[in-house]
Amino acid sequence: MRSLLLTGLLFFFASSAHAIKIEDHDKLMDHGGGHLMDMGGGMVMGQNIDRIPDGCSGIAATKEITVHAGHKYAKKFPGRMYAFDVQEYQFKPCTKLTIHFINEDSVRHQCTMHGLPKYMYPKGMSHLEVTRPGKISGTLILPPGEKTYLVHCDLAQHMEKGMKGQLKTGSGSGDLPSIPGVTPFVIQDTYDPLPERVVVDSSSVAGLSTTTTNNETLMSGVTIIGIAIGLLMTPFLMRKFKGMSIAEISAYFIGLSKQLLELLKKLIGILMRLISKLIQMVVSQKKALTDK
Repeated sequence: MRSLLLTGLLFFFASSAHAIKIEDHDKLMDHGGGHLMDMGGGMVMGQNIDRIPDGCSGIAATKEITVHAGHKYAKKFPGRMYAFDVQEYQFKPCTKLTIHFINEDSVRHQCTMHGLPKYMYPKGMSHLEVTRPGKISGTLILPPGEKTYLVHCDLAQHMEKGMKGQLKTGSGSGDLPSIPGVTPFVIQDTYDPLPERVVVDSSSVAGLSTTTTNNETLMSGVTIIGIAIGLLMTPFLMRKFKGMSIAEISAYFIGLSKQLLELLKKLIGILMRLISKLIQMVVSQKKALTDK
């Protein structure tokens, strides 16, 4: 019995430790023009609780919704990182709508609706923002007519990573693209298997790179030296071959090549004899040390 009680207490404390504490941003400072904010990272822009949009004879309905935002809501959409818990809403035109926005992540999230009339809503949008896990509420009055509005997180890449939805007044004006679970993505994710990894020895790559660089440097140096020698030898060769036919010039170069080849053979012979003598000296010294 004690063990069961202890297990239950441990489970309770573990669950409590991992529970997300949602801060309620309900004490916002009104900066005028529908802009409210506090020092804890909560912000409301485009608040409208009483001004009726042009074309509305009055408030058609009063509604409230709670929009949750977080990483866990993206798990049902492969390839997405963030998402709202609901991706589509529909209301009558001229509805007075209060949105309770709950951020369940430890990062900044927004719930922004675009396309509203700018004479009522600065920059044509309604905007709710929470910097960390918390709740914030804002109210607006939807315009008349049937239209589809974009609802998304306006932070860089959050919408592209899945935090996007749509709100329709009446039947709406069509569906927006790339709404998770509602409309196909413009750029489809692919989940083809990755090619087999090819393990490359970094030392061999480095060696190849170094060898290639050295060869290129050597060739560049040889090319420059060859051009310089050719420029220096041009006046001499012009005087040397003046009045000679092509056959005579060819015979001259053939003879010169033979002489150079014989000279090269002699140099190689001398070098080999030197190496042989050096090896004999090393062997004899080693033998003398061994005999001692």
